Amino acid sequence: MTHVTSPKELFVHELKDMYYAEKTLTKVLPKLADEASDRELTQAFTSHLRETEKQVANLEKVFRKLGEQPQAEQCPGIDGIKKEHDDFMQEQRGNGSSDLIDTFLTGAASRAEHYEIAAYTGLVSMARALGEKESVELLQENLRQEKDALKKVESISKRIFKGAAKETTSRKRSN
Repeated sequence: MTHVTSPKELFVHELKDMYYAEKTLTKVLPKLADEASDRELTQAFTSHLRETEKQVANLEKVFRKLGEQPQAEQCPGIDGIKKEHDDFMQEQRGNGSSDLIDTFLTGAASRAEHYEIAAYTGLVSMARALGEKESVELLQENLRQEKDALKKVESISKRIFKGAAKETTSRKRSN
């Protein structure tokens, strides 16, 4: 991390962090779509990939409005969420039921969305304080999309988890 000495430098630092996170997610979301067995979940990941690509473009516009080159700075938060996913999936190879894996994937997606919502909330506040009106609009658009994605994944998660719980209950009763 670079030494930050002003509110604008902090804002740019946070933009770099989110740029890294969103660029990372453009690589991760297709993988999640492939891992999911639930059709609605697969579609949600695919749809959110298109939104994430637009979010990357919005961040690039914000950088340019500030006279900065779009640049990523490693984001330990998103890297941790990705590592947790990768470790779980490695442990489950061939062992987990599709409902169990889909439930995990919705949880991982939810964690990522919460992280992004928190980051964009902070970025919107900073842009507003700096008087960057156009940046506020672009960042609010990203924030709205993240909140919508979270609602969608939570809805899917509830349905999948109920199905997995019923399946587990049925197996216990038959044993």
